[in-house]
Amino acid sequence: MLRKFVVLVLAVMLLTVAAASAQDAPVVTIAPDGSVVIGLAAALSGEGLAPLGEDIQRGAELALDARPTVTVEGKEFAVKLDPQDDLCSAEGGQTVANRFVADAGVVGVVGPMCSSACRAAAPIFDAAGYSSISPSCTAPGLTLSGYTSFNRAVVSDGFQGVVAAEFIYNTLGVRKIATIHDGSPYGAGLVEVVTKRFTELGGEVVAADAVNVGETNFRSTLENIAAEEPELIYFGGFAAEGARLAQQRADAGMKDVIFMGADGIKGGEYPTLAGAAAVGTYASSAIPEESDTVAEVLAKYLEKYGLEKPTGPFWPNAYDATNMILDAIEAVGTLDADGNLVIDRAALQEYIRSIKDFKGLSGVLNCDGTGECSAAKIGIIQYGEGGAEIEVAVGVPNPDGSITIEVPES
Repeated sequence: MLRKFVVLVLAVMLLTVAAASAQDAPVVTIAPDGSVVIGLAAALSGEGLAPLGEDIQRGAELALDARPTVTVEGKEFAVKLDPQDDLCSAEGGQTVANRFVADAGVVGVVGPMCSSACRAAAPIFDAAGYSSISPSCTAPGLTLSGYTSFNRAVVSDGFQGVVAAEFIYNTLGVRKIATIHDGSPYGAGLVEVVTKRFTELGGEVVAADAVNVGETNFRSTLENIAAEEPELIYFGGFAAEGARLAQQRADAGMKDVIFMGADGIKGGEYPTLAGAAAVGTYASSAIPEESDTVAEVLAKYLEKYGLEKPTGPFWPNAYDATNMILDAIEAVGTLDADGNLVIDRAALQEYIRSIKDFKGLSGVLNCDGTGECSAAKIGIIQYGEGGAEIEVAVGVPNPDGSITIEVPES
């Protein structure tokens, strides 16, 4: 009890410090020979997580390679990235947010990476008047919670989950599914959306369970699910747990039961950790527009980092988030009499939330004032041998709010 009280007191103190910093420093002032600092919060460590965070960092770095300065009133200022590990957790998101708001020179933040980290960081950023744009926090409730600092350059799971449900029901023809999530806002939120839409379509969720991050043995969970005879298991979570669930389902008598997840198991370490069990499984994620610019940036990504393919799906979103912040700085920044760059935090927030027709790698982004900016397509891939990713469907949002599932010609 005492420990909980101490943690609560510390949290209140940290928020008080953040609020004081917002009052004391409503603007960022950068000397003529100084640099604009953009914070980056992503999971840069952890099994199944680091490849996703590194992918996000690379997207931001590529944006700064192409645009190493901002120009305000004819004066150029260098831009630097400050990457920090948010651990894909509430505790990590809170720690990184407190680090950034303690630094009055950090103009804005790309990230955090995971919805749990975004949810923990948002009140701290709110109190300090900071702006963040996440390339990957997809939990639907994040833009419904009244946060003033939170924005995202990635499509909400409110859309991704609906696409998954319609693909499962209409394209795969599945009528009975089981769901598993990892207890995170991301995983639980995604499963909630899939469940709602799948049952609306006429499907049945015959079992619903949750696992803990870090667990490795899911035999009992899977045996309980097997007793309900699902045709498909839908998983909301990340690579490490997803890979072990995919592997262990055969031990529970579900070798032929389809396994599907979302961007948490798209690329990264999932196909390697799952091995042969990954073959035939499905994953969804937002996909960038097809364009010469996307192809050029992807080529630079692979060349710069010596890779055959990106380690995650979010590099285009991080690239866009970075450029959105840079656009906002150039739009609201001014020079004072001494040649210092002055950036009003409130004006920066307002500009980001009103961005319209931003032509990014992930698509055309329009921010609606709540932090929601993206309306990208959702691609669904099936894993083949050696981790090969075979596109099997694309979910496209229609102007009337409906969804079209497009299946490529074989």
